[in-house]
Amino acid sequence: MAVQRSVLAVPGNNWRMIEKAIASDADTIFLDLEDAVAPDAKAAGRATVIRALTELDWGRKPRIFRVNALDTPFCYRDLVDVVEAAGDRIDRIIVPKVGRPEDVAFVDILLTQLEAGLGLARRIGLEVQIESAEGVLNCARIAAASPRITALVYGPGDYSASVRMPATAIGAPDEWDAVYPGHRYQYVLHRILVAARAAGVRAIDGPFADFRDPDGCRRAAMLSRAMGYDGKWCIHPSQIPIVNEVFSPTPSEIVWAQRVVAAYEAATREGRGAIAIDGRMIDAASIRMAQTTLDLARAAGLVE
Repeated sequence: MAVQRSVLAVPGNNWRMIEKAIASDADTIFLDLEDAVAPDAKAAGRATVIRALTELDWGRKPRIFRVNALDTPFCYRDLVDVVEAAGDRIDRIIVPKVGRPEDVAFVDILLTQLEAGLGLARRIGLEVQIESAEGVLNCARIAAASPRITALVYGPGDYSASVRMPATAIGAPDEWDAVYPGHRYQYVLHRILVAARAAGVRAIDGPFADFRDPDGCRRAAMLSRAMGYDGKWCIHPSQIPIVNEVFSPTPSEIVWAQRVVAAYEAATREGRGAIAIDGRMIDAASIRMAQTTLDLARAAGLVE
């Protein structure tokens, strides 16, 4: 699976921004029909998304769009209209505000019917957003609800509203963070991460809203990478290089991983069980971590 460090959100009804986003250095982009499009512009937005999916050259980027939430009058029409018109061009669909595995089942069944009716040979994937108290409680069951799921995505803004947590900026610290003795979102971030890993799918962090604060974006990205997340949403192109850098292995990490793998291979050839590098014992877990680092570095084009 290709690397997914940076995920750029693009209004699904803004053609100029869509063209720029596809040409950007983001690993993935998605055309948004939810928050970025006003209610009276949803229908026109679907037409623009269909045109972008079918007419533009996306290169190596997967074609992804986000539908509206299942509790709105727009979701089923987003799915039916866009998939019927561009189904063979769609790689993944982002489903927001997923609270129960039954939500995933509904989308899965509808997509299965659409794919059968269109004669599509390739199954469309799903990325599901966890952004409510109900979603966090059920995230492990949600992650395992369909083989279509490729990622769980944390939605910080709607989650804060769901649990009535005071917040003035999505994904960015404010005066309330200074009061709380710790990281206010650590629990939910880690719970989503564990659910994703147990299901064998990616974990993607939500956006950092203040695009004028690159240092804050970097700190937020480093926190989620430190936890084990694969990538982070971007709401502005200026955040892409920051996020790509943070979610890529550093040169020192790559060198360490190469040394660990080389030492393990040498020990295997020589029939030695114990391995030590610079006074540190290397065990099976160390080797798995090293391989994971090298796999990510290869996917990011940092090593051959």
